[in-house]
Amino acid sequence: MQFLILAALIAVAVAETAYPAYPSNSAAYDKPSDDYVGFCTSNMIKTYISKGLHFIWQAPQPYSYSYAVKDEASYNDYSHSESSDGKVVTGSYSVALPDGRTQVVTYKADSYGYVADVKYIGEAKYPEYKPASYSPSYESPSYPTSDPTY
Repeated sequence: MQFLILAALIAVAVAETAYPAYPSNSAAYDKPSDDYVGFCTSNMIKTYISKGLHFIWQAPQPYSYSYAVKDEASYNDYSHSESSDGKVVTGSYSVALPDGRTQVVTYKADSYGYVADVKYIGEAKYPEYKPASYSPSYESPSYPTSDPTY
């Protein structure tokens, strides 16, 4: 019995040193910063600061982009373009509607709010309504029918 206990202790001691320890990568990963870099409203900044977090203000940057998609196979036809000088954002987008018209939205967003102008180009076209007549899609039964007798 003592031999089994001694063998078990030796096995545990050998097993502990049999494989090298995994390297610690804790130095490779820094703790995430509580600083927020971005664009926020004054209420968001107050909330962020009230929670004891730091805010690094970054001024809005000018930008411009646009894209367009016209895929005849899937009937997708839309586009979008937008630009900003850092204070005022202007842009427009358009989309082909199922009724044949094109919807064009031109917008401007600044410190006074968001203003959009929506226009429709073309005339809506709807297919003519043709009510379907009812006809059963099955034939009458081929077995003889008779009234039940009582």
